[in-house]
Amino acid sequence: MASASSSSPGLRASSTGGISRNRYLDLALPYVPRILHLLDQNPYSPSYGSFDRSFWHYRTMDFPCGMSQEMVLLLALVYKNEFENNPFHGLARIRELSEAAIRFMLKSSHPDGTCDDYFPFERAMGALVFSLYASTESYLTLGMEDDEIASFFLRRVRHLERENETGRLGNHQALAALAAYNTYLITGDERARQVADQRQALTLSWQHPEEGWIQEYEGADPGYHTCSIDFLAKLRRKMLDHGESDDALLEGLLKAVDFSWNFIHPDGSYGGEYGSRNTFHFYPHEFELLAPLSEKAGQIADAFLEGSGKGKRYHNDDDRMTAHYAYNFLQAWEDRIPQRPPPLSESRRKGETIWLRDSGLIVSRNGREWEEKGGIHLVCNLHKGGVLKAFDARGPIASDTGLIGELKDGTVIVSHLVQEDNLITREMEGEDELRWVVDGVMCKRRSNQMSVLKNLLLRVWCFLIGRFNANLTRSLVQKIAITGKPKTRYRFQREIEILPDRIRVTDRLDPDIPFKRLSIGSDATSIYVANSLTYQESRLCPWQHADWKNLPVENGKKTWTREYFRGSGHSPYDS
Repeated sequence: MASASSSSPGLRASSTGGISRNRYLDLALPYVPRILHLLDQNPYSPSYGSFDRSFWHYRTMDFPCGMSQEMVLLLALVYKNEFENNPFHGLARIRELSEAAIRFMLKSSHPDGTCDDYFPFERAMGALVFSLYASTESYLTLGMEDDEIASFFLRRVRHLERENETGRLGNHQALAALAAYNTYLITGDERARQVADQRQALTLSWQHPEEGWIQEYEGADPGYHTCSIDFLAKLRRKMLDHGESDDALLEGLLKAVDFSWNFIHPDGSYGGEYGSRNTFHFYPHEFELLAPLSEKAGQIADAFLEGSGKGKRYHNDDDRMTAHYAYNFLQAWEDRIPQRPPPLSESRRKGETIWLRDSGLIVSRNGREWEEKGGIHLVCNLHKGGVLKAFDARGPIASDTGLIGELKDGTVIVSHLVQEDNLITREMEGEDELRWVVDGVMCKRRSNQMSVLKNLLLRVWCFLIGRFNANLTRSLVQKIAITGKPKTRYRFQREIEILPDRIRVTDRLDPDIPFKRLSIGSDATSIYVANSLTYQESRLCPWQHADWKNLPVENGKKTWTREYFRGSGHSPYDS
């Protein structure tokens, strides 16, 4: 297994490069009008300061989403920062609305400071820490002084002191540490500082010691991984600003950057369905913060910026998720330094194949073809049945999220759910050829759509039982929507061959499986993740459909083979 811990001690070049930091502004500013559109701006309204338009305007929700209040930070940042074409800088109305948003957060929370996200009495830690960080950071940015609000921040941190959530979501723990530290800076409360230390330590304890990834439910998710790095990098800077050491934190951050470096694709896109949570999530700010210490961090940020100008970045532009990255673009603009590392194309990103064994991830830049011509960049997760994406410099040439098929009785089965007990073999054939084989079990795909009856039962449960035990409700929902895997008796085998000039994928299945139809999805997933199923260019790769009855039989197995070559993809943004 190749090590994922080779960070540069610092920048290796000092050139301004051709990418303007203002590209971050181009990304961020269009979201300000949208966020203002979502905000109840009427001081006489009982929901003044709410960003949940479905609650205060459409009135299709009977409680406000606590996560939505995270949007306040974008307003605070455009109020603070003076730059060309920023009509919001120093505008009294923007400050007023920012403060109103923080006050609505206080007003709409439960007495213990918690808030709901998807259902009543959820007391969602994710919504709590995202909105707490955004509100405390806005409070500091605006230079507010308000004892009632400060006490509210402490009330939220006291809840974090007493309670934790079920499941391992590293990004939530990292953000809890950052939000608690901000609360400490505002109040001077030592218990808040202790919560920050505890959640930081917990996050780092979930980091793989060699491969560098921070756990998200059942494994490594490069998308959410950038969130964890971001929150910890912000925390590190705040600690340094207050004279505190950061040795353990810095070591973890550099390992985490090394891991992310493998998943910035040649076209500047990032992440995908090969992660444990299927996300393209990308925060750039942490890579700008760490660029003075890690060549790879600067390269990731530059590759993202360059790719974003060509339409390669992901979009998660709905009313719930926009805030996650909109303010992060502005923070990245604030902290971008002019000294830049050499680009990925000129770096030590040589042709090689890396197997991050415990994550199940393979990253391949295939040999001499890569170095001489700019070959194929392959990412594959063997723990997910061989889900893969392949890129050349122009864009995606393959997006294969595994087998998905409908049986004659209507049951849909898939090969792409995380199964750490998949049987994996690796064979080397010559200098430039690798063959991987994964054997696993097909699982039933759950389709957990809401219905009138389900919604009614959920509301009754939340009112009678869930309000007294939020974690019980959460654990049940997690098992139904995320971690549950109803296995079938049907097995699959996927062979992935990394050849000098192409990637070959072969699937083998028992011929007696009663398929009505069988496909390879380019963007199929089967678990609920709020930040998945977003747009990135690779999702335009076509689904492939098999003629099940006429697939050839080899050695007693129905066999389906595809090959992907450099230059064979579709990139609508490139001429």
